[in-house]
Amino acid sequence: MFGVVFPNRSFPMDISAFTQIDTFHWLLDMNTFVGEAYDSIREVCIFLINNFTLPQDKALAVYIQSPGSPFLFCGAVTLARPSAVLSLPWPEPGGQMQLTAADAAPVSAKIGVSVEDLASLPSLDVAAERKIERLAMKVGENLFNFMQSFCGVDGNKLVVPMDILDRWFKKFQERAKRDPEYLKGFAL
Repeated sequence: MFGVVFPNRSFPMDISAFTQIDTFHWLLDMNTFVGEAYDSIREVCIFLINNFTLPQDKALAVYIQSPGSPFLFCGAVTLARPSAVLSLPWPEPGGQMQLTAADAAPVSAKIGVSVEDLASLPSLDVAAERKIERLAMKVGENLFNFMQSFCGVDGNKLVVPMDILDRWFKKFQERAKRDPEYLKGFAL
């Protein structure tokens, strides 16, 4: 059905490396693969095996879980996108998960794969969304720092010149034209 590769860390592994929970869910216990160093695995390539037919409206969704944390969606593959290299942003162990007395915190990190409705999943390109978010934050920080150098204080309000956005944007554009590497620094 599917296989995974941890780039620079493993050979291709097929579904037999995973524990099948039910018809549509599989788990890979990272303790058996890398022990407690699971967070050193930063990406996974998941791919559909030849001749496997996944319905058009379904996807194989990939999730990660650190010990004591909830599962976190990382991305998915579909017939239209039969392979993907996904970032693995491992949550902090023991994160926001609420446990009852009957529950036991997971003792090892896991990668989960499940067949799900494509329409119910978030964007399949989680890594691109995170890059866009980081880019927006860096540009916003650049604007804030620029404005701060021109602002004054009036009671509990900051006062900036009316043309500050125009001045910042013009400076930003000029710098980007002079130095093509400048914008690449924002995308890191």
